[in-house]
Formats: sequence, structure tokens, C-alpha cells
Amino acid sequence: MARILVVAGTASGVGKTTITLGLLEAFRRRGLVVQAFKVGPDFIDPGFHELVSGRPSYSLDGWMCGRDHVRATVARHAADVDLVLVEGVMGCFDGADPTSDDGSTAQVAKWLHAPVVLVIDASAQARSSAAVVRGFESFDPDLGVAAIIANRLGGEAHARLIREAMRGSCRAELVGGIPRDPALELPERHLGLVTAIEGVLTGERRERLATTIERSVDLDRLLAIASPLPSGGVAAPIEGALRARIGVAHDAAFQFYYRENLDLLRAAGAEIVFWSPLADRDAPDVAGFYFGGGYPEIHARALAENVGVVKALADRAGAGTPIYAECGGLMYLAAGLEDADGMLHSMVGVLPAAVSMRSPRLTLGYSEVRFVADTPLGAAGTTARGHEFHCSTLGEVSPQVKRAYRVRGRGRDEHAEGFLIGRTLLSYVHLHFGSNPALAVNFVAACAAASERTC
Repeated sequence: MARILVVAGTASGVGKTTITLGLLEAFRRRGLVVQAFKVGPDFIDPGFHELVSGRPSYSLDGWMCGRDHVRATVARHAADVDLVLVEGVMGCFDGADPTSDDGSTAQVAKWLHAPVVLVIDASAQARSSAAVVRGFESFDPDLGVAAIIANRLGGEAHARLIREAMRGSCRAELVGGIPRDPALELPERHLGLVTAIEGVLTGERRERLATTIERSVDLDRLLAIASPLPSGGVAAPIEGALRARIGVAHDAAFQFYYRENLDLLRAAGAEIVFWSPLADRDAPDVAGFYFGGGYPEIHARALAENVGVVKALADRAGAGTPIYAECGGLMYLAAGLEDADGMLHSMVGVLPAAVSMRSPRLTLGYSEVRFVADTPLGAAGTTARGHEFHCSTLGEVSPQVKRAYRVRGRGRDEHAEGFLIGRTLLSYVHLHFGSNPALAVNFVAACAAASERTC
């Protein structure tokens, strides 16, 4: 029977991802099958999980998808494993708003009845670390903070101070103290970590991570603390009879997809055709396209110079091929993309506006979407949830371009978005199809219908 642990942090940047990856590698060395999940709307960390675990990593988001979906996702994908490791998001209690645990790591841990391994950055404290842990233990009595890993220790003397401080003050066990080692840190850029597809998590770094964890963390004790996962898995969505081939852009420029979005498309009858707008010389022969987020701004020149693909996509959009583009996909299908150096690169040109990376302004937060027009994802009246996470700015879009969404973000006024041009839908919002599985069904149906019209 699988066992489960949630790796949480006292704040962002304390080392949750690094420690989670080290634990995944260390437990795999022991011959265990380990399944990773990630709390929240993050795309980057699951990519690293998959690289280390050898299994797809799924997002668990209480605000976007709800309790039943979170529990079913874990049950479905952990039926054949030994250990489930759930990496938290931000600080343990941080989520959709400051007055509840909605969307937080704490919420997911309680839903799963999972013990919490709390990671603290002990680099600039000694006894105060015990006060921090006591605060997390008492803040929500329903949360089971069971173990502590102290990260970025200065040496054995520092580790001894931390152990002594916690021994008499905290209920949770200190199961590990990890020395500060800059070589273990993963490189970052404007939207977070440099992604797994770019090769930063080398075999050597994985070895170093696992060796450090094995030397510094009591893995046997962690396994003993892990709680049994309730039996009775949920069947995975069955791939439906083939209805349409959908081209999914996947390379260094486009890589931000929820695994479940792709699973639901397959269940609705899609054959997913992965392809690269960077490397391929032509767009694939498919019934529809899905462009996720990523880093098109870093690869703007190469994308623009691949003129065969640019022209093919413009032609396909003009001919009515259903296209769904979110965030990075919107940037690519816009008229132009101005990089951080002020260089303007011509893009596909479906959306008659330019996107700029100059004077970057971070937009980050959950979004609730209500459709006000019929689109390839759903008819007017459809609702879904997602999030925005970008530093680019979209230039003025003509009022003649139809807005298919009304978007309401936490702490932001409702606004019109979701640009609909023919059968192309473009938005900065990353929708999670788990919030409304009909989105996948509708998109496959739209692609199938379009394919039948051209036969």
C-alpha cells in the first residue's frame, strides 16, 4: 500500500523543490516507486519531478479544482506506487486569499490526511527556528506537522543548536539538517526556475542531491512517519475512440501544460501530436492546435525566423482550424513580440497587436472565467478556473476583436479578455481543464467538426 508525505515550506524559496527532488532520487535509489504531485498552479516543478521520478507529475489545486478532484487525482495515479510525495506551494498556509487555506498546501494536506514535512531555512537563526516551527504547529491544529527538515545549515555546530532548540519546544521531529551548498541550487529566471527541458538538472546534480539527502535526512524515519494512502483507486480516464489529431506545441518555448489537460483531451478522443515550432520546418497535419505557455520571449528570434511554420499557422488559422493559445501561445500568435532588449520580432499575426517584454510587469493570480461567446472550448455561459503568470504586456487590441471571456481575478476588477478571431481563442489565462472537463470534450469536438468540413 502506498504511503504519503507532503513537503511544505515556511515560505517560498526555503528549498522545497530541491529537497523534494533529492528525496525522490534517494527513495528511487532504494528501489521504491515514487509518485510526485505539486500543490498549486505551477508548471515548472512538475517537470523536474517527472525527470527524477520517471512518472508524470500532476497538479493538485484546491481553488481551481476542488476537494473531490484533488483526492481522485492522487488515488488514480498512486495506485501502483510505494510512496507519494506532494510538494507544496509557497508557504504552507499561502493560497488564494489571506483569510482561509483555500488553494494552500495546508488545505491539500488535510484533504489527503497526510503528514507534513516542514522545510525551514535555518541559515540565519538558531533558537528562533523552534519558534517558527511552534507557530506552524499551533496555527492550524487540524494540520499534522510531523517532521522538520532544516535547510542551509552552516555546519555541525549550527545543526546541534537547531536540534537542541527543537527538542524541548516542538512536537514535530527534526528528521534532517542539510548543509548550505550553492551547487545544489537550481538556476532561476523571471518566471521561476530554469525549466527541466533545458537540462539544468544534470545526472551529476541529481547524484549530488541524493547523496546529500541520504547523508543528512533520516529516510527510514520519514517512511515511518508517512501515512497509508486510502485504498480504492479511481480509474484513469479511458482514451476515447479517435476523433481528431491535435498538435500540441512542446519545446523550450512552449512547455507549460497541465498533465490532466492532455489526459482529458485524450479521453475525449484526441490523438496528441507533439511538435516543435522552434525545430520543425512545417506545422503538422492535424485538425487543431493547442499552444501552452513557456518562454517564447527567450526564443523570439528563432521562432520568427522559422518562416515556414509561421506562414503555415497563419494560413491554418485563416482557414478556420480551431486553435487554443494561452499565455506564451498568445504571445506567439500575436503580430509581434518585443524582447527585453527592445528588438521587435514578427510573430504569426493572428492577434493584431504586439506583446512587449520591455519594462516587465508581473501579473500573477487565480482567475475565474465566464464565457460570453461561443468558442472552440465551450459555448457562452461556460465557466472555468485558471491562473495568470506572466511578465509581458499586450499592446492595445482593437475593439473590433471579439472578447469571449469575462475574467474575474482575486482582488482585481472583472475585465473582458479571451480574444476570439475566427476559430482561434487566445488568452493570458492558463485554464485547468479539471475545473470543467467539458472544455476538453468541446475542443476535441470542434477539431473533429473542422476536420470533417475539410474532408
